[in-house]
Amino acid sequence: MNYSKKNVKDVDVRGRKVLLRCDFNVPQDKATGAITDDKRIRAALPTIQYLLDQGAAVIACSHLGKPEPDFEKWAKKQAEKGKDPASLTREKWEKALEALCMEPVAQRLSELLGKKVVLAGDVVGPDAQAKAAALQPGEIMLLQNTRFEKGETKNDPELAKAMAALTGENGVYVSDAFGAVHRAHASTAGVSAYLPAVSGFLIEKELEIIGGALADPKRPLVAILGGAKVSSKIGVINNLLEIADTIIIGGGMAYTFARAQGGSVGDSLLESDWLDYCNEMVAKAREKGVKLLLPVDTVIADKFAPDANSQVVRNGGIPDGWQGLDIGPETVKLYCEAVEDAGTVIWNGPMGVFEFEKFAAGTRAVAEALSRTSAITIIGGGDSAAAVQQLGYAEKMTHISTGGGASLEFMEGKELPGVACLLDR
Repeated sequence: MNYSKKNVKDVDVRGRKVLLRCDFNVPQDKATGAITDDKRIRAALPTIQYLLDQGAAVIACSHLGKPEPDFEKWAKKQAEKGKDPASLTREKWEKALEALCMEPVAQRLSELLGKKVVLAGDVVGPDAQAKAAALQPGEIMLLQNTRFEKGETKNDPELAKAMAALTGENGVYVSDAFGAVHRAHASTAGVSAYLPAVSGFLIEKELEIIGGALADPKRPLVAILGGAKVSSKIGVINNLLEIADTIIIGGGMAYTFARAQGGSVGDSLLESDWLDYCNEMVAKAREKGVKLLLPVDTVIADKFAPDANSQVVRNGGIPDGWQGLDIGPETVKLYCEAVEDAGTVIWNGPMGVFEFEKFAAGTRAVAEALSRTSAITIIGGGDSAAAVQQLGYAEKMTHISTGGGASLEFMEGKELPGVACLLDR
């Protein structure tokens, strides 16, 4: 994939209407709807402010949550979850949609920008059309949740065309939602068929840093891969075996590797279908001269709970009735030494159940080791980003990706539809 894409500075936006795709999919308090973390809104501010300062009229859009815009489908999904079909009324469905409307986002964005953000009552309907037509240079509006439209997730060309039409005759599309670029939706990829498409500053940074680390890394390149499942990281391991100098395996996926090598894993997370794959990866690493580090010891628990009894055993020696929840002290030492002299470190996935204080030591030690190294440190979004934030090391990292799924697919070497559609430099 070509990482060199045009950005907002490569087009003259003065006096033009800009359709700006942001990632405002923010967490909210279930009871009140209040935004509990506005990081994603703040991340979009540099691009928004630049566009407004340049005299553009900004039509921002984003999805929020996973609304089901089709009543019949919504009722079917709720019934499958065990809800009483008689209680699944249109009124309830409308309330569920209402809970995911963009009003709290518009309010927070207004506060952060220090100027009014006009909120449309729909995505491409009469209200959005009237408000977009009236929008003046230096003003900003926000469309309703893009996933309220049935055609959004289907990348419907008619919806994409209608969204592009909001910008009038001389519009521009700016994509700054890295967290959504791995999806070919109407608002992330489809609109580029009708408008010149460039990146915002957020996507530009992700492409430069992650793209640079994959295409021409400062060596040695160390990849730390954790998380629950081997199956979710197959593509990443395969791709990194071609470019990394060292690959470190932790988290729940380590137990599948341990079992593949003949070890006992007790009640630990295990994907029995992937044992052969694990052995193939070990052989491939040997063949390519890539150092593949697996845990040598593990912290086990007698139940999955924060107050579980725990002990340290050698890896592959977990008794029945016990499960691995973190890497052990010897493994911590081994992994921390491996990143000491790295040139670039890419980290995706925690080393253990960091949400439980008792089993956060491995993840904390790795984060601390990365905070001390002089290497370029890239945290690949999702749980690893949450861990680094929670443990207080976020400020010490070179880059924390804003897209979990997107950064994972990026590291797999997959083409990201929301990036591929942007104009090349």
